[in-house]
Amino acid sequence: MQRRRRNRHPWLKTFLALILVLVVGGVAYGAHQYQNLQSSVKKSYKASGVTKLRNVSQQLAKKKPISILLMGTDTGALGRNFQGRTDSMMVVTINPKTKKTTMTSLPRDLAVNIPGYTSQSPAKLNAAYAWGKSKTAITTVQKMLNVPIDFYAIINMGGMKKIINEVGGVTLKPTLSFSYGGYTFKKGVKTHMNGKKALAYARMRDDDPQGDYGRQTRQRKVIMALLKQSKSVSTLLNESFIQSLSKQTQTDLTFNDLTALAQNYRTALKHIKTTHIQGSSQTMNGQSMEVATKSELQRVTNYIRNGLSLAYAKTGKIAIMTTADTTTTTGSTAISPGNSTGTGTTGGAGGTGGPGGGQ
Repeated sequence: MQRRRRNRHPWLKTFLALILVLVVGGVAYGAHQYQNLQSSVKKSYKASGVTKLRNVSQQLAKKKPISILLMGTDTGALGRNFQGRTDSMMVVTINPKTKKTTMTSLPRDLAVNIPGYTSQSPAKLNAAYAWGKSKTAITTVQKMLNVPIDFYAIINMGGMKKIINEVGGVTLKPTLSFSYGGYTFKKGVKTHMNGKKALAYARMRDDDPQGDYGRQTRQRKVIMALLKQSKSVSTLLNESFIQSLSKQTQTDLTFNDLTALAQNYRTALKHIKTTHIQGSSQTMNGQSMEVATKSELQRVTNYIRNGLSLAYAKTGKIAIMTTADTTTTTGSTAISPGNSTGTGTTGGAGGTGGPGGGQ
């Protein structure tokens, strides 16, 4: 049965949606804004250092499904710049053929063996970025889930706060009553929030009966409320905002990549399906970590590969699984579903094959 998806941080999906709005807006509202955007994207660009598992330029040119690893940090609020651990990670697939987008949240505390740091295993998933930046984070996710990661993007909380304020705030109904960060929220009462208040609503965890999963639910609501507001392209098209956004984001998506997404992939954002890896809390190496079962990781692998129109494949198995699963090995074998025309191959970071051919 499909598990209900609970987003961890609201700025993840917003980064992609906002960039698409800005690219389209730049084209529609004149050369000056367009050039500003082009310059800002260039400033945000940073190669991951990972050898791509497939030709991403060809994927975009042929309008084939692509994947993006989105990562969120709190650095913007604390005066730091893309340092430390990621507070959230999410794999997004965008499929213009099926006109569908999938979003899969990866628990930051998921117990994993991080490639290149096996002597420190098991470790939490968010340590991958802290130890090896985007390159190690991408490699870890690819090997864990046996899926290709085509691009990555990072946005910090300072950027999210600025985006919410720029669109005039968001309005939503709190799912529970609580006080946090100097604000009081009442369940079911429609409330308008500026950036600071919205982030306070999204970040509270300790007083939520569902803990971090409850926080993820609230953050998903913030995302949806923001997307409704950000439909006004002209609101976001001002020079100071576009320039400041470049300081809050980091990605290996080029301006041409983003233009291709804006022109050919927008329809897929209208139909979004979400899920998350569900783990159980266990103490390992003196830390509380989330441990996923083999079957749960396999479900998520199938979910993401389906979003990319790839043949099903066995999970990469570098996550630390429950005692009942008794496996912490690496490597995987592709499994072609009954309706797939592709064939799979073995490999630690994903088999090839599937609809459309190749990974």
